[in-house]
Amino acid sequence: MKLGLGLYRHMLNRENFLFARQAGATHIVAHLVDYFRGGGHSASDDQPLGTDWGWGLAGDPDRLWTLEELVALRRQVEEHGLVLEAIENFDPAHWGDILLDGPKRALHIENVKTILRRLGEAGIPIMGYNFSIAGVAGRTKGTYARGEAPSVGMEGPYDTPMPNGLVWNMIVDPEAPQKATGFIPPATHEQLWSRLQRFLEEVLPVAEASGVRLALHPDDPPMPTIRGQPRLVYQPDMYQRVIDLHPSPANQLEFCVGSLAEMTEGDIYEIVDRYSRQHRLGYVHLRNVRDKVPHYKETFIDDGEVDLLRVMRILHDNGFDGVLIPDHAPQMSCAAPWHAGMAFALGFMAAGLKTLRNA
Repeated sequence: MKLGLGLYRHMLNRENFLFARQAGATHIVAHLVDYFRGGGHSASDDQPLGTDWGWGLAGDPDRLWTLEELVALRRQVEEHGLVLEAIENFDPAHWGDILLDGPKRALHIENVKTILRRLGEAGIPIMGYNFSIAGVAGRTKGTYARGEAPSVGMEGPYDTPMPNGLVWNMIVDPEAPQKATGFIPPATHEQLWSRLQRFLEEVLPVAEASGVRLALHPDDPPMPTIRGQPRLVYQPDMYQRVIDLHPSPANQLEFCVGSLAEMTEGDIYEIVDRYSRQHRLGYVHLRNVRDKVPHYKETFIDDGEVDLLRVMRILHDNGFDGVLIPDHAPQMSCAAPWHAGMAFALGFMAAGLKTLRNA
């Protein structure tokens, strides 16, 4: 297994690449969607929370990530002794009508195919994604972690209807907040599963041909509905349905241990064992939590209800040789809260990996 670090778009720079190497990471998972473009945010390095209008503005619907910028990013990462393992999350402006089954669906399918081909040409092996209409929404921030450290959690269901112009918790129509006319009709769970199946059938052949794996994140937060919209993988067994939808080896999981631990069903160690034995894990998010949805809280990596060293041992024993990243981390009381929190998490994980290698 390899140690990695996830970086938001505005953090893809020399300082943070050096920080990753200094903290022992060898791989980078990069976010190219700018979650902090507009909207209300408490801090630009911490996780985005947003408002009822989501995180902010999605990107330019007419401009996909170019091959040149993908290659330039990979080379920049490599210049600092790191490997670019994955891009995480499509821009809602590029694929939102796949999620909504909207009028631009055919165009957005072609967008995804183009992105996958460019990733393959650029030598980036994994595309992480979250197949969700409402996206990552409904989370709160408070001094939930040890020593009153700020972290993220959930303090009850969040089913405020989604206004038109919003998808995956971002605004795809910049004029929508001013128009404020109407809400997105709720889909059913089976409609969402059908949309995923169609999506996989259409794009997985392109992913395979391009040498790129698609890795699906479970729902975050893992509730049956968020904003009145259905969720896809909000219980552990639902991940198996994703695997069974398509036999392609490019159909993989962005395996988020924190989200899985927040679910109301299942034993986290059995879950990790079951899915890692199938060798369908693209890469792994590690974070620790306390309690279950809709009232969970994120903790320091050594201080929640999950024994993450045990999780790492299961992954190791089942032959997982991919990348682990510290998904989220509480902020620490110092001049660099995000960096300190991540350094603590990376140090814990690096020690665990060294112990496993020397066992």
